Amino acid sequence: MYISVKEAKAKQEKMREQVVIKPLEKEISTVAGADLSFDKNSDKVQAGIVILRLPGLKVVARSAVTTEVDFTYIPGLLAFRELPPLKKAWKLLKIKPDVLILDGHGIAHPRRLGLATHFGILMDHPTIGCAKNNLTGNFEQPRSEKGSYRYIIDDGERIGIVLRSRTNVNPIFVSPGHKVSFEDSREIVMRCLSRYKLPETTRKAHALVNRLRRGETEPGYIEF
Repeated sequence: MYISVKEAKAKQEKMREQVVIKPLEKEISTVAGADLSFDKNSDKVQAGIVILRLPGLKVVARSAVTTEVDFTYIPGLLAFRELPPLKKAWKLLKIKPDVLILDGHGIAHPRRLGLATHFGILMDHPTIGCAKNNLTGNFEQPRSEKGSYRYIIDDGERIGIVLRSRTNVNPIFVSPGHKVSFEDSREIVMRCLSRYKLPETTRKAHALVNRLRRGETEPGYIEF
């Protein structure tokens, strides 16, 4: 169904009232990453979700789909392009992770409704946004050591975390999506880090969708 930019922004403003930022109600044992890979010069897209067990970050299940998108890329409206494929991958999962980390923003968004928040509200599930670049708000650079962080502030409101995920490497941008707190978001992303800048959740989901795009794996659901 076609939706205009004006309608999409209005929908975000309305959904903003449904955002819940609160501590997780229980200790988590699984976490997942979600990502997409787009075919150049076509509307085809690969979407995938990889579930990892904590601690240890062992992969326990994954789902992957190939489908098409019908909403162009517009900054601030990423969810309207990426949510439909991600929902298909989510519905394939026979087991659901305790928390899902998406390659995008949570409430660190001009209308406080980034990809992770939008997905979390629709699926009624705890989500975290973890992005490579900042979208809105101001921040001070954290110290150079891994684990250092500062908050992103927009109009006097705390909306996200600038996190040094690796010493002397540019930071990543973490924000609560839905049904998690700022502290939960930072701690869970830290638990998913290895020796790389991005958390293993994002890295493994990214690798999955790229393998699917290259024809090196099949779509569907697999438990390991």
